[in-house]
Amino acid sequence: MEELKIAVRGAGDLATGVICRLTRAGYRVLALEHTAPSVIRRQAALAEALYEGSFQVEGLTARVIKNINEAESVWERGEVPVLADPEGSCLKDFRPDVLIDAIIAKKNLGTTKELAPFTVALGPGFEAGVDVDIVIETQRGHDLGRIIRQGSAAPNSGVPGLIAGYGAERVLHAPAAGRLSVVRDIGSVAEKGEVIARIKTKAGEENPVRATLTGLVRGMLKDGFEVKQGLKMADIDPRLSELKNCYTISDKARCIAGSVLEVVCAFERGLLDRQS
Repeated sequence: MEELKIAVRGAGDLATGVICRLTRAGYRVLALEHTAPSVIRRQAALAEALYEGSFQVEGLTARVIKNINEAESVWERGEVPVLADPEGSCLKDFRPDVLIDAIIAKKNLGTTKELAPFTVALGPGFEAGVDVDIVIETQRGHDLGRIIRQGSAAPNSGVPGLIAGYGAERVLHAPAAGRLSVVRDIGSVAEKGEVIARIKTKAGEENPVRATLTGLVRGMLKDGFEVKQGLKMADIDPRLSELKNCYTISDKARCIAGSVLEVVCAFERGLLDRQS
């Protein structure tokens, strides 16, 4: 049987869970990302390779390539090639058997069924059987990871899932547009009210960003990142004893990845018929 070619749009923390699961199941995966990704859970996201050249999460290394011709040598080393191609321009030449949209943009940024023989999308913004073949539920709760063959995932609630009783206050958004200066980076303990970052506007004004609760800084945009007002920029985990959570794939990502692996295996074995 000829080996499947799989492309994943996105390499953030949820996409990383998918990429790791597929790679460890023996599939060769090409990841597509922005040149400068706005991923807050950087230490658990292969997207960080776009800044560092290569990056490792849970023992799996992602390595930046300049074009798809370089992918083969990266796969031969047991690594994941990552290409700066947010528009998916390479897909026409790469011609994947499976395309997975793991951007988690809460809307469709151009993924269609015509881009690959089998298409999967994570979260809201897609209709299974219309935009893509399969949609995977990403909202925490009873249906997390549910495989949807007709219809859509739950709409974006705009409220982060609860962790240790905290929801919306766990996630911080940029109070102004400007350049980010990180004070407490990922893995640091932050006390409620403490300044964890500052944003310097073009006018020279500095806007402090304060921790909304006491906990571990689990996510933070990269120091020097140019943020837009309202952009999600940090994530605080109230579980102070769970430092490893800052650097490992989350339970949510693992659940979603398991569902993706299930449908990819079913497609490979001819158990899923494409819906018209």
